[in-house]
Amino acid sequence: MLAAMPDSAPSPLSAGGPALRGGGDACPGTLRLHRADDGALARVRVPGGVLSADRADALLAAAERFGDGELHLTSRGNVQLRGLDAACGGALAELLTAAGLLPSAAHERARNIVASPLAGLDGSPALSGWLSELDGLVCGSAAAASLSGRFLFALDDGRGDVDALGADVTLIAAGDGCLLRIGAEDEVFRIPAGDGPRAALLAAGTFLRAARDSGAWRVKDLPDEVRAAVGADVRAELARTAGAAGPAVRRPRPRTAAPPAPGPHGSPDAISVDVPLGRLTPAQWRLLTETARRHGDELRLTPWRGIVVPGAFRRPKDAADALGALAAAGLITAPDSPWAGVGACIGHPGCAKSLSDVRAEAGAAVGPVGRLPVYWSGCERRCGHPHGEWIDVVATPDGHRVAHVRGEHRDPRAAVRNDPAELAAAVAAARA
Repeated sequence: MLAAMPDSAPSPLSAGGPALRGGGDACPGTLRLHRADDGALARVRVPGGVLSADRADALLAAAERFGDGELHLTSRGNVQLRGLDAACGGALAELLTAAGLLPSAAHERARNIVASPLAGLDGSPALSGWLSELDGLVCGSAAAASLSGRFLFALDDGRGDVDALGADVTLIAAGDGCLLRIGAEDEVFRIPAGDGPRAALLAAGTFLRAARDSGAWRVKDLPDEVRAAVGADVRAELARTAGAAGPAVRRPRPRTAAPPAPGPHGSPDAISVDVPLGRLTPAQWRLLTETARRHGDELRLTPWRGIVVPGAFRRPKDAADALGALAAAGLITAPDSPWAGVGACIGHPGCAKSLSDVRAEAGAAVGPVGRLPVYWSGCERRCGHPHGEWIDVVATPDGHRVAHVRGEHRDPRAAVRNDPAELAAAVAAARA
């Protein structure tokens, strides 16, 4: 049955907007399943990564009923379900709709919103108002249904963590107002905080109009002069409709993100864990959900394949006990874990394009904690790779290539043969 599927096929319930490029947007969703070697794949958008315990239960129910039971975190704080039957699309959509995880069939792949996962927990501004308003505006806009599954909004509480991810439209909390960044431009617009979500949607609509001629999926794909014109048009439109756009100010985008460190946060108002290779077993997911239900009823999935549990940890011992149980279940609960900063794509055998079982290779090479994150890719596509500064390990027909990446700059690549000890030593040296 899977052999007859295209790489990404819509379910009968799909009602997405028109594509920007010939051939359509192949980015997977919950109504458009993607064919992989281990079965069909669904990507469930979780705006801001925020899940109630009940919705987390629904995701696990979907994974166990239709797929292999595991839940995979993505680099945008979303969840992937794998090993699905290709014919499950309708039943899967019904389950997710009933749980409130699919509010609009037309917009399900456009709901790409990341948010600072510690917002409101350590003295920083809360972003829940922005998040709910922006998601509602996106789902209520007919034009926004045309955004590709790659287009990304980011809501940053001012610390610069998700601002560093290179989103297409970023809102940054700044005092009693906010800053609007379009793409990776160094200049941002200062606007009142209450106008932030509307301005973000306006920027996305302006991008869509500019993309009609260029066929761009994302802001970074636009020609330089068109990208500059988008910013000017957004500012002019804000000034026309509300007099809201202040003068452009220079604020370079951070080069490297700083994800929440595993452990307690905010005295503690929350605990944070990282997930080895982003893959959660049913037992691990249940434990996280039960922890959230006891201490505040919320999970926040991070763009770094981790989970923050905000809550009422009344004593340090409460947080320590919760972290101890999560560590015993195999999750990363302290920055000194050898798994800290280690990531990988699904690799072989889950992906036909992968040249290697990079997850097994990453596990075999785990060693002392490195200064830099490392990401293992089974092919040159590097699906799910991090941003900023990191060590890039890519499988090749003859072995692996290891390189140091700094934003858009990549150091000369070192070729390493398929020898586990030699590969582990090369990666450890690069990370140090």
